[in-house]
Amino acid sequence: MVNIAVLGYGTVGSGVVEVINTNPECISMKAGDEINIKYVLDLREFPGSPIENVLVHDFDTILNDDSVKIVVEVMGGVEPAYTFVKKSLLAGKHVCTSNKELVAKHGPELLTIAKEKNINFLFEASVGGGIPIIRPLTSSLTADEIIEISGILNGTTNFILSKMTDEGWEFEKALKTAQELGYAERNPEADIEGYDACRKIAILSSLAFNDNVDYEEIYTEGITKISAMDVAYAKKLNMAIKLLASSKKEDDNFYAMVAPFLVDEGNPLHAVNGVFNGIFVKGNVIGDIMFYGSGAGKLPTASAVVSDVVDCVKHINKNILILWNSKELPLTSIDEAVFRYFVRINGKKSSKLQDVMNAFGSVEEVIELEGAPDEFAVITDYTSEKNFKERAKKLDCIISRIRIK
Repeated sequence: MVNIAVLGYGTVGSGVVEVINTNPECISMKAGDEINIKYVLDLREFPGSPIENVLVHDFDTILNDDSVKIVVEVMGGVEPAYTFVKKSLLAGKHVCTSNKELVAKHGPELLTIAKEKNINFLFEASVGGGIPIIRPLTSSLTADEIIEISGILNGTTNFILSKMTDEGWEFEKALKTAQELGYAERNPEADIEGYDACRKIAILSSLAFNDNVDYEEIYTEGITKISAMDVAYAKKLNMAIKLLASSKKEDDNFYAMVAPFLVDEGNPLHAVNGVFNGIFVKGNVIGDIMFYGSGAGKLPTASAVVSDVVDCVKHINKNILILWNSKELPLTSIDEAVFRYFVRINGKKSSKLQDVMNAFGSVEEVIELEGAPDEFAVITDYTSEKNFKERAKKLDCIISRIRIK
């Protein structure tokens, strides 16, 4: 029997307990040993719950119990999670976590400790919820040099944009619905401003490119400025607006960013809707592959956590090598990245198009939308971010702009 302790009995923590209690025989068979939840740590009381008899309020109870071999951290946030996880690893206990904030900020350090102690620090559930993506990057795709990762990594924003597309809603109504359904927090800033996706692409990029990608250095733009009119134009173009988190290697340059993009029907991410996530990976040998599934939610995330627990049991006396160096990977300025741009213009085409042409030199397409007689839109040629900004300064009539994938 292998004893584990669960830190936090919130949404994911209760899901971990539920998954283990629902499929104990199947999980034990795959792990090669019985998994026993000896402790659950939380500040609250849960009378009558399945964890009533194993609930503790003092982390030291877990830390000082040598029979606890695996610690599951599902508290969220950096502190006290970081302190608890580091102490657990230093005490020789394996750790599994779903905490992307913790992993993005302290991943290399915690992996180094785990390697020195011949134990494991695993974090499959920190990106993509129930989608297996960390393990493929660190094992299945090790023969490839990863060139690009691009994905929909946040289910909340994808739900909001899907509702705006399907129902024609404005952003505020879609956000309120997401909150009512439990897909968005009362304070949704981390999701709608792109911070959650930013931490996740930092983790994936660090694993793909081996050196550490600092999430604070990644250009990040949320979806709060996307309007129903933007979505209407996208539909006319047979495109969809998606919040994409992406990183790419071009020669010796590394780009990483989070921002809304217009995605056409030929892109597999176009069809990823609702709270689902999709992650596109390009390797120099395998080519293009796609991971798709439930990107959030209690049980999908808990299932990924438990899969890490099973991996720890199977490697109870062996470190699983995960390459993530502490050396910082310098990112090329987003100003050097090249895109086409969708640009909405305030004013009639007859009076403003020449000004737009003069500013941008030329445009690929001009779009007019029925029901919007006092505006039009253009799609620019490929140009660098820096060049676009300089040209856009010549115009005082730009309503919005969205990059095109």
